[in-house]
Amino acid sequence: MNTLSKAYEVGTTFSHNIIPLDFESIDGVPESHLWSQSDESHQKIQTNNPRDSLIPVIDLSDPCAIDLIGQACKTWGMFQVINHGVPLELVKKVEFEARRLFSLTTHEKRKVLRSPTGATGYGLPRISPFFAKCMWHEGFTIMGSCVDDAKVLWPHDYQRFCDTMDDYQNQMKLLAHKLLLLSLQTLDVTQEEINWATSTHGSNGALQLNSYPSCPNPSRTLGLAPHTDSLLLTILNQYGITGLEIFVEGLGWSPVCPIEGAFVVNVGDLLHIFSNAKFPVVYHRAVVNQSKHRISVAYFYGPPIESTLAPLSNYQDPCFRSLLVKEYIRLKATHNDKALSLIRI
Repeated sequence: MNTLSKAYEVGTTFSHNIIPLDFESIDGVPESHLWSQSDESHQKIQTNNPRDSLIPVIDLSDPCAIDLIGQACKTWGMFQVINHGVPLELVKKVEFEARRLFSLTTHEKRKVLRSPTGATGYGLPRISPFFAKCMWHEGFTIMGSCVDDAKVLWPHDYQRFCDTMDDYQNQMKLLAHKLLLLSLQTLDVTQEEINWATSTHGSNGALQLNSYPSCPNPSRTLGLAPHTDSLLLTILNQYGITGLEIFVEGLGWSPVCPIEGAFVVNVGDLLHIFSNAKFPVVYHRAVVNQSKHRISVAYFYGPPIESTLAPLSNYQDPCFRSLLVKEYIRLKATHNDKALSLIRI
């Protein structure tokens, strides 16, 4: 059976350290995690009200939701969605279980450390080898069942974690399918292409639990370096603490302020390609703060890895060449943000 994890496992193996910092044992920011203040990644957008959010908030119960989603995808490549149908109780359970995981000792968490060629488990962000400095971050990646890792972490109390993550992945898959279908209805797309993008048979998903511990010098560190996401759609819950920022051309970095009960949804590389660049991908990053331990949970949704990815057929001038989904995943794993340019026509 072809899975998303197998696509990542056959990518390039980097020799870089994949082990997160032992946040329990330090009281300052080590040199390995100090980012230059002159780096463009630290430029901030200047607004009269720092709480202003540029990203539209869309109510899925709004009769105009399709048009609003289409406009947001074409303008920003991102929006926030409310009245999405995901039970609030489940959302809270996921946060509780994520905090339970990251509150384990460093020794315990390292028992499920992701292997250098692996795709799941505990470790640094997969984009880490592309940057000279480390990120103030620890993560846990789930693709399908997490029972093997959970049994290691909680030998006698693993089922609750597994059930919660399984339920959440199922809810995220349904929501991603719905959002993708709505967004595609605003493009010149054939029914066959809609079926390819939204078919739940053979589709792939990944759940990423992110931990950004409080930092003694947040202005000199980054929780997650600037990047784009690889698959079709990403659905993120910030759990009420600001940290996500997007890069706005001509303005700089702008915060995406959390909204109670909302998910942040953004276009990934595959949807950018599929839409023939009608939907832009947005560079985003995560910053940290001095007083709060921030948790976020991201769900990445993608098509079958053996299927062919190509720009919509109704556009006469394709921007990208066609290739297998797994081939693009390998390109991204090897070349990071240069992957799109390598397939551009």
